[in-house]
Amino acid sequence: MTTADGWTAAVRDRLSPGRLLPLGAAAERAWITERAVREVLDRAASGVPGAVPGRMRIGPAEEPGAEPDALLITAPFGAVAGEALPELAERLRTALFTAAEDGLGLVVAGVDLRVTELLDAPPEPDAGAAAAPGPTSPATDDPAALAALGVAGVAAVTDTLGPPVRRRPGEVRVELAVTAGSRPLDVARAVRTAVAAAGPDDGIAVGVVVSDLR
Repeated sequence: MTTADGWTAAVRDRLSPGRLLPLGAAAERAWITERAVREVLDRAASGVPGAVPGRMRIGPAEEPGAEPDALLITAPFGAVAGEALPELAERLRTALFTAAEDGLGLVVAGVDLRVTELLDAPPEPDAGAAAAPGPTSPATDDPAALAALGVAGVAAVTDTLGPPVRRRPGEVRVELAVTAGSRPLDVARAVRTAVAAAGPDDGIAVGVVVSDLR
């Protein structure tokens, strides 16, 4: 693979929303894109002195006894010389657990850490790296979208995965961006309540997809 090919692949990966990960339990009917989760976890890991995070993977936990919809975070990282690895790993694991569960609302069964290299010093920041653009904010007068936009913590409705509002018999799903600093699971719960109250039909199932944090 050439340097250009590698750069193109990296950009494509950053722009891809990835898989949808459950927020909370299945009954919450709320999901968040893997891209949004990875961005939050990358920031949390980068804040741990001595740790240089690599590309994380977030997927279903397959351990026996894991809760339904629980996730496993696999986090490779470089360790800066002079740091005791057990203590460094514990700080990193705590930071990732806190960001995922307290900050986002994910159910995390475990964090699998892997030391990939030992570094003499932290790498210099990449000043030329640009942030990946977030989803667009389409204009819509759909009642479900308007109800969602009235909820505190909702930054916009989005169309990363298709129309911002999707309807099927007996259910409606709203895709949106959450304001950075708001807990996505809490916002999704409030949106579900608001959309259900605004709908013409009682008992309609409401789902929420968080595509971005802004």
